[in-house]
Amino acid sequence: MSIFDFLKKKNTSDSLSQIGGGINILPHEIYEANTLDLKDIIAPSALKISPKELNLGEKIVRSFFVISYPRYLGESWFAPIINLDRVFDVSIFIHPIETSRVLKQFQKKVAEVQSQIHTREEKGLVRDPMLDVAYQDLENLRDNLQQAQEKLFDVGLYISIYADSDQELDRIESEMKSILEAKLVYIKPALFQQEQGYKSILPLGDDLLSVNSKLNSSPLSSLFPFISFDLTSNSGILYGINRHNSSLVLFDRFSLENYNSIIFAKSGAGKSYATKLEILRTLMFDAEVIVIDPEREYEYMAEAVGGRYFKISLNSEHHINPFDLPLPGEGESTASVLRSNIVNLVGLFRLMMGGLTAEEDALIDRAITETYALKDITPDSDFKNVEPPLLSDFELVLSGLEGGESLAQRLTKYTKGTWAGFINRPTNIDINKKFVVFSLRDMEDELKPIAMHIVTHYIWSAIRKELKKRLLVIDEAWWMMKSEDTASFLLNVAKRGRKYYLGLATITQDVDDFLKSPYGTPIITNSSLQFLMKQSPTAIDRLQEVFNLTDEEKYLLLESDVGEGIFFAGLKHVAIKVIASYTEDQIITSDPSQILAIQRAKQEMGGAETGIKN
Repeated sequence: MSIFDFLKKKNTSDSLSQIGGGINILPHEIYEANTLDLKDIIAPSALKISPKELNLGEKIVRSFFVISYPRYLGESWFAPIINLDRVFDVSIFIHPIETSRVLKQFQKKVAEVQSQIHTREEKGLVRDPMLDVAYQDLENLRDNLQQAQEKLFDVGLYISIYADSDQELDRIESEMKSILEAKLVYIKPALFQQEQGYKSILPLGDDLLSVNSKLNSSPLSSLFPFISFDLTSNSGILYGINRHNSSLVLFDRFSLENYNSIIFAKSGAGKSYATKLEILRTLMFDAEVIVIDPEREYEYMAEAVGGRYFKISLNSEHHINPFDLPLPGEGESTASVLRSNIVNLVGLFRLMMGGLTAEEDALIDRAITETYALKDITPDSDFKNVEPPLLSDFELVLSGLEGGESLAQRLTKYTKGTWAGFINRPTNIDINKKFVVFSLRDMEDELKPIAMHIVTHYIWSAIRKELKKRLLVIDEAWWMMKSEDTASFLLNVAKRGRKYYLGLATITQDVDDFLKSPYGTPIITNSSLQFLMKQSPTAIDRLQEVFNLTDEEKYLLLESDVGEGIFFAGLKHVAIKVIASYTEDQIITSDPSQILAIQRAKQEMGGAETGIKN
């Protein structure tokens, strides 16, 4: 005999007679009844029944039943309860009622209501709207029942909530009542029937409370329990599948208050795969995409979609001159553009020289201004016809200023030394394509933050030049968070991008480095889309604090497979799984084995073509 069988066998009247002190069912009672079976092993070792709740080991449970519904039940009215972030159980008992029996009762009830209406008319009393509405509802429902368009049911809706203390239980009860009462649905605790209420909640199919309300088919369908938040909109791209209800997560980042997104994931969790899939689908919606690629993961994709791929390294043939000046945009003056570029260059030199004192900062600012003046570039110049200076010009000006010799000496490695081929050249790239990738994989680690600074400022200048729908993707953004100047620039883009129809997609695996920066959290708060994928145990507690995750969501991230996680869009979030078609997968895959197979196939095809020509 199990503990549940033991409970069934106990006389209810005996239970009620002992409620003053509570009922304690102890293990030795079960043992005396019979030996333990599986249900006893998974059940609590003891329970206590009181008038208002049950004590199940360390948990307290309180059961409720619905006693009243409004005249109309709206669609998904039960969704806020189903999606409530609390521990609770719900049981819905639906008992069909024979239509022929109901019609006889309806005929009698319609006659009673009609009689009351006529009596009031004969007495000259004012019309009672409630009686009129009741008569119309009864007649409509009777017609639908006779035409078999509706059926009638006795419906019992029971809810059991769990907590660790009475205070927490009261808070959950108050929260649940306020949600339901706002929809004119009223619940009551099963006083002196907590035992029957809990048994009715168990997956045994026993309606021991028998507190039922009559509902016809239409309102009963609104009680459908298998619902969850979804992010399916009428426009946008497919981000993945909702793991709760298998609906499509369709969303348009350009419909939100800002167009930015951020992805946190451990290495191998599928963050680059998910990003490339979004890029591929975004390109189909007349948007341009620019990527800063630190690991050369986007080369094949750029080739497949007809984009441009620039390799930024010491020996690269692609160069960017940081002294380039963008053309003024609408509402901008040449003076403001020049001033902004000087500020950016001061930040770049601070990064290149490993920091500057206040005096050195002022000297660098002066030298930049004089370097531009050397090329006849002033706040009043027309930037269309000017030739921007090079880093070697700046070095020459700096060495001629008092106190600038040591600073010029520190610049030598960028102008004459090993790193001279990096930035001391005129710009020779053009990003006038729908898909553009800048690869920094072959750049030395020491120079990567500098390279990212130069590339991002070049991109920002191009973005400000012409208003277009664009997405800027920065992979492994923790590189930029290492420097205050590059991190500050990243936040600036996140804040100002919307003005230029730009969405910033920030991707990182190093959560600690990103969040330790004073610019990390503001970048997150300025990102309307947030995607958390599989996390390591060392980072999950920090993410739980920042994103206010529940314990269930925390463990979901720890146990997620590749391509799974939690997708936040505005105030909603869902568990998501990223899914690609076969063709998309072949274009965006980062799996080394798949990439090797694709390369071999291309080589074999090339060899076959050569053989045919020969």
